[in-house]
Amino acid sequence: MLKRMFVAPDPERLRLRSALRAVLGIGLAVSLSLLTGHELPAVIAGGLTALLALFTVTDTTVRRQAATTALFPVAGFPVLALATVLHDQAFLRDAAFLAVAGAGVYARRWGPRGHALGTFAFMTFFVAQFLRALPGQLPGLYAAMALALLASSAVRFGLWCYERRMAPPVPPPPPGGRGLARTSTRQAVQVAVAGGLALGLGQALSQERWYWAVGTVWWIFVNTASRGETLVRGWRRVVGTVTGVAAGLFTAVPLHGEPAPTAVLVAVCVFGVFYTAPLSYSWMMFFVTVMAGLLYGLLGVLDEALLALRVAETLVGAVAVVAAVAVVLPVTTHAATDAWIQRSLLCVRQCTTEASRRLAGDGGAGPAPHAAALEGLLARVRVSVAPLLHPLNPFTARRERARRIVALLDECAERLRDLSELAADPEASHDSRLTDACRRVESAVAALVTPGAAVVAAGPAVAETPQHPGTERALACLQGLEAALVSLAAPLRSSPRAPLASS
Repeated sequence: MLKRMFVAPDPERLRLRSALRAVLGIGLAVSLSLLTGHELPAVIAGGLTALLALFTVTDTTVRRQAATTALFPVAGFPVLALATVLHDQAFLRDAAFLAVAGAGVYARRWGPRGHALGTFAFMTFFVAQFLRALPGQLPGLYAAMALALLASSAVRFGLWCYERRMAPPVPPPPPGGRGLARTSTRQAVQVAVAGGLALGLGQALSQERWYWAVGTVWWIFVNTASRGETLVRGWRRVVGTVTGVAAGLFTAVPLHGEPAPTAVLVAVCVFGVFYTAPLSYSWMMFFVTVMAGLLYGLLGVLDEALLALRVAETLVGAVAVVAAVAVVLPVTTHAATDAWIQRSLLCVRQCTTEASRRLAGDGGAGPAPHAAALEGLLARVRVSVAPLLHPLNPFTARRERARRIVALLDECAERLRDLSELAADPEASHDSRLTDACRRVESAVAALVTPGAAVVAAGPAVAETPQHPGTERALACLQGLEAALVSLAAPLRSSPRAPLASS
């Protein structure tokens, strides 16, 4: 498992660059806070602020990323003040925490910016509990957090802004829906319910560290859309936390908060968080848990009992999530997966239509953006279908069927990538066979997304003269794409009781 993590493909070394930049940005933020004389709680708050700014801001352009980062104080500073004022008023503090959690999830309806600002607002309340902050500490906390934002932004947008030389990613459009059918609204309700349950159970375990249970609820619901996705993410969080606590027994506890070695290990953990996050939630949580133990060591409160309590609070949060997603507005794995598959197939049709126009001589048509959008949609399909592919899933037939669907969709994406490149070749245009093949692909998609749609039969293969190698390759791509789409019909058109039909 560890080997797969560190030999996994890293196109353009993006994970490596992101992790190294995070170490540099957070290190600069912490160093400046220390040099300007801030107390340890403020230094820690500044470091966590820099980490959140570098980790959660994922807008598609650098300009939008900078704007979102600049809005962090607007979203987080009032929440931090509220948390400190309510520190000794347990009922009002708990109610406010749940309200901030629900509002933070609801803000995801506004895309990456809403997600980042909602996360920062929630985490400022969480950090206030972690540091046991009081109103008198606000000036120092604000100053350190603002300094951290400036330092991390200087690294991200100035010193090492590698995104400026890259094409912006094409994120999949968010799923629609209104009212409780909208993912952000439904999850806001689920988080409020699960958070309330976790808060009560967490306080029964500890009146001081209960907030870990609520934090577990919050982070399990990030980037999930169905009951199955949420349960798998909860399992992975528990695994990452347990292994991280075990590692903390041999690293954080023996250090007794020694600043120099602790700082080195925290830097290693920061690198691990950013490097592993795109690939494994369990590994990311492992590094987060070790880092939390190291920070508790700096605060002078770390011991074996605290680490054990960390595991217990995580289990409480995970149980609360399981109860909430099972009872409150549940969405099955099949429903979520089917929606993403349908959107992927429509994207295939759009890409093929653009390719057909380009091959027919329309210079303004371009399939490349749709091919890029398909990559994002298929990433969501893989996340959605993950519960069915999990080794602990006892339904072998469903697992094999899900694996077959993902493999065929990946083949469609590969064919479309090649077709996008070939369609740009003017010598490959003006061949009637390509136009006919594109129509058959569009017909195959229509048959999948609209049952009963008429299927275009293959016409006679009329050779064009002279034949161009690009034409033949484009034709092969379209024929392979059509074959993959036809093969998808069987696994997608099974009865509701067949594998993948329900979670």
